[in-house]
Amino acid sequence: MLAVGTELLLGQITDTNSSWLGEQLAAAGIESHLQVKVGDNLARMEDALSVALVDADAVIVCGGLGPTHDDLTREAIASLMGAELVQDDEVANVIREIFSRRNREMPANNLRQALVPEGATVVPQTRGTAPGLICPVGDRVVYALPGVPHEMKDMFERAVLPDLLTRSGEKSVIRSRVLRTWGDSESRLNERLDGVIAELDRTGNPTLAFLASGWEGIKVRLTVKAPDEASARGVLAEWESRVRAEVGDVVFGTDDDTMESVVLGILRGRGLTLGLAESVTGGLVGGRLTNVPGSSSVFRGAVVSYASDVKFGVLGVERGPVVSEEAAAQMARGAQRVLGCDIALALTGVAGPDEQDGRPVGTLCAAVAMPDGSTATATWMMPPARDQMRQMSVITALDFLRRQLAAG
Repeated sequence: MLAVGTELLLGQITDTNSSWLGEQLAAAGIESHLQVKVGDNLARMEDALSVALVDADAVIVCGGLGPTHDDLTREAIASLMGAELVQDDEVANVIREIFSRRNREMPANNLRQALVPEGATVVPQTRGTAPGLICPVGDRVVYALPGVPHEMKDMFERAVLPDLLTRSGEKSVIRSRVLRTWGDSESRLNERLDGVIAELDRTGNPTLAFLASGWEGIKVRLTVKAPDEASARGVLAEWESRVRAEVGDVVFGTDDDTMESVVLGILRGRGLTLGLAESVTGGLVGGRLTNVPGSSSVFRGAVVSYASDVKFGVLGVERGPVVSEEAAAQMARGAQRVLGCDIALALTGVAGPDEQDGRPVGTLCAAVAMPDGSTATATWMMPPARDQMRQMSVITALDFLRRQLAAG
């Protein structure tokens, strides 16, 4: 894989594309030998591609397909192919239509994105102005994808992965199931799954891998190779059950589930509405919830009571320390009253830089107010780094809500 962009080398942008592609290729049983970053320099791009093609049957290039003078991926690949760049009129028309739909005048340099090396196959653009390319280089192939993550992912899933699997001649079905967990470290999960891992090591199929996802938790991925779809599903179901038997208490979802989508799904299934009272997270929980399509059927809204006087005046919290389980409970009950919701989740804590109410940086107090009038509370110590503390507080509090719903 080749990630293109001087901004990557300067550390101005993090290369998340290569890590995502590596994960997808591994899940499909395709080995990834090399990941390289290269700046927007034609000679260096050509050299990097040439080196990669020595040992690899296929190279995926991300980035450098934009309309500006430093977008040179097309030129580098054309040079390796010994081909001319020619304008693809169909691509050009799509670009014009995109600008027309947006009521914007198209700069002439956008037509650079319609230049295609002779002999290459176009992967039509559906989310941006840059098409992808499938480019034969001798008996090998170079795939060129946009650097914009959502455009890249769409083209990879729609065109690149199917083409790779066809070229590989792989007849077996390769499928994965990802279990999403929160609450245990990677080492703790490994320890709890020692018996399952030992048995899988003996059989060799399926395989199990841990994927750390920062403040999104740890993923446990099972990957199976089977003769057909039904067999693959059966094997995955069996081993998913085995894994859940050992660590089911920390599994909150599967595959593309997020903590917020799971919580909203539970509430929707029970016909319940949710409100928030956020302090330390400053609206982050509400932002996560409203990122989920259809959340409006469940989520009533939030009171972002960052200042203590808002807690006192709007939510009815008693004057005094505001970083405590009792304050969180009063915030939750106040949110129920103000927002007219069935259930309310409240978060208060200390993100720093200084301690508050005698509580150290990293303290998180949360409360869940239920429809029957009961309130559950808890306190955790998060990492002291401000951003990490706030982001981990979001998923920790949502997990606390999920567990209260499961218990009720």
